[in-house]
Amino acid sequence: MKHILTTLLGTSLEWEFVRAIVVIFAVAAIWRLIPLRMNGQKRRGKRPNYLAVSAGVLSVAVVLAGAGIYVDRDTSLIRHTSKPQVAIGGTEAKSSSGAVSGTTADPGKPDIGVFEPGSTASYTAVRNFASETGQPARISLYYSGWNDPFQINMANWAYQNDGMPFVQMLPYGRSLASLVNGQYDAYLRSFATAVRGYKHPVLIGFAPEMNGNWYDWGNGHTAPSVYVAAWQHLVNVFRAEHANNVIWVWTVNSINASGAPLKQWWPGASYVTWIGVDGYYYKPSDTFNSVFGTTIQEISTFTNKRVLISETAIGPNSANVSQLNGLFQGVKNDHLLGFVWFDQAQNDPPYHQDWRLADNRALEATFRTDAASI
Repeated sequence: MKHILTTLLGTSLEWEFVRAIVVIFAVAAIWRLIPLRMNGQKRRGKRPNYLAVSAGVLSVAVVLAGAGIYVDRDTSLIRHTSKPQVAIGGTEAKSSSGAVSGTTADPGKPDIGVFEPGSTASYTAVRNFASETGQPARISLYYSGWNDPFQINMANWAYQNDGMPFVQMLPYGRSLASLVNGQYDAYLRSFATAVRGYKHPVLIGFAPEMNGNWYDWGNGHTAPSVYVAAWQHLVNVFRAEHANNVIWVWTVNSINASGAPLKQWWPGASYVTWIGVDGYYYKPSDTFNSVFGTTIQEISTFTNKRVLISETAIGPNSANVSQLNGLFQGVKNDHLLGFVWFDQAQNDPPYHQDWRLADNRALEATFRTDAASI
């Protein structure tokens, strides 16, 4: 159904066409079923043609079924939230704040995502990762410098490959107080308009890992109250532009690297869709619990939002195969949304190692086996 409509009308009109047909048939069916009175008398003429009415109702059902086929592709992309609130791909069921919340097409099966350097210029590396792991990259992460536009080509590539774009907006060198005061509203409106025009789900994070001290928007550099105000302002600008296809991912760093209480940066449940947690296996003694457990537990004390491991990887150490098994098992046991693998080779240990799966055949084989079993 979706491909037929795309061929006939193009992607920008396909859902509007479906909705128009549904409304026309629904009105026609109701009109035939309601006896109209004129001047106190029932409408004269032939008795209702119930066969025609039935045909109209059947047509509505057929069109709705076709719409269901159309939206099914998109709902499979956001499969995990605590509430079945969204069917994306034309009809977004929204919270009272207007934000997209997610779906439950297949709850319990975690999604696997990836960051590949250069994916905004070419999607080849993402496709290669999917081939290596035997699983489609459901989430494709990229980092957006301030004043960079929304990468629509990359977003389309993700959609065509059964995935969603995940944008981490990085306000390097920008004052969050200035953002709150509206200094960057023109840029934010432009970005929001482009996201809205994409029409499919987009994960967006902003100023991630604020509980660490390595970014100028982070702990010790920018007051948490200013961070919260900036996050809320950004979300409000997007909502004013009706960019309701955004899944807002509030991203913290694993508190194994920071002891600052997380709640002070919490923007509030109405401003966040999912929680992101970044954490890496730097040494052989690291486990799922030591890397993520304490962080997830602390988050659960102030929100019941679902958690996505938004950046992770395992270094080339002697325990990496068992660590990868533990990662998959921990994600499954804790009912997390999934994880995004940081597939980049770095060379500045311990915090920058060779994280690429293809550079470790044993780890790659384990990844493929574990991914197929969850």
